[in-house]
Amino acid sequence: MPIKKSAVFFAVVLFIPALVRAQTGEINGVIEWDRMELSVVVSVNLKEAGLKLPVGRSRAEALLEDRYPDLVRPVIMGLRADSSSTLEDLVNRGELSLASADNLAFQAARIPPALSGDLSSISARYSLSLYTVGAALVKHSRLREPPGLLVPAKVRDYTGIVIIADESLPLHGRNAAALLRPCLFPKIWDSGMGLVYERSMTASETGMVCYASRESVLARSPSGLDEKLLSRVGDNPLRIMARGVFGETPTDPIIDSEDARIILSSQANRRLLREGRVALVLDRSVLKTSL
Repeated sequence: MPIKKSAVFFAVVLFIPALVRAQTGEINGVIEWDRMELSVVVSVNLKEAGLKLPVGRSRAEALLEDRYPDLVRPVIMGLRADSSSTLEDLVNRGELSLASADNLAFQAARIPPALSGDLSSISARYSLSLYTVGAALVKHSRLREPPGLLVPAKVRDYTGIVIIADESLPLHGRNAAALLRPCLFPKIWDSGMGLVYERSMTASETGMVCYASRESVLARSPSGLDEKLLSRVGDNPLRIMARGVFGETPTDPIIDSEDARIILSSQANRRLLREGRVALVLDRSVLKTSL
């Protein structure tokens, strides 16, 4: 059976980090879902690279630029797109091209390189918006409408949707509980497991949802929301307590069917889904992942 090129690529990718590190490059950083940002620091040890200051400074900076793509690629490929797929899975299935995946590394903002205090190494910091990553995965040209209701209820219109899921919740289909975890494209389900919201229902440039901690909905302000969340969901959002979690990886909140009915009964509330005015409140422990 012939080996797929993508499989060969990823076999090589998994080997590259150790090889590159041995060749004087290393990476560390963090994924912050409440900021929707991947931040990494790439470093080169000057002695291991055979470089001496001051003449080796320009060569060291060039070496940083050379090492960065190979070091950051596995990190980007490991980002979770949805409950069942990472970016690597999407590439292997042909849903994302290798070129598009590789190009994401070069869309990161860079802070100019700096020497360590003891002058033994040089480092550069890069930050990549996870919204930029998500935008590369949006392929639909037409929006899918949220599910319709035969008999809509008479409901209030809201400025946004806040789903609170910061505690361990029943895991649908399993005799277990789990914390909801972040991803680029979480689905929202009702308690009858009807689909309320998924990626093809939104065209927002700032993604399907934003993530926040409980502190964000307990601010000392008239709305009770901090400024960042206020800009996303407005001052009169529909607040919903999640009833469970779903997914191969538990990334999808389950809400009560009556709450789903409030969202789907009003054109104004349905528009909140199209505009991505949805916030998921998660436990602080899952909002930050160190590399």
